[in-house]
Amino acid sequence: MLKASNGQTIGKSEMYNSMAAAKNGIESVKKNSPSTVIKEA
Repeated sequence: MLKASNGQTIGKSEMYNSMAAAKNGIESVKKNSPSTVIKEA
């Protein structure tokens, strides 16, 4: 869960059954995101 500095939830991910599924989800966000700046933590 991603929270703002004020404690408000601003993002939440679904659970994945495998690492491969999670990586596919990441690639989908990179491909379909309206933003051109993506920062991985």
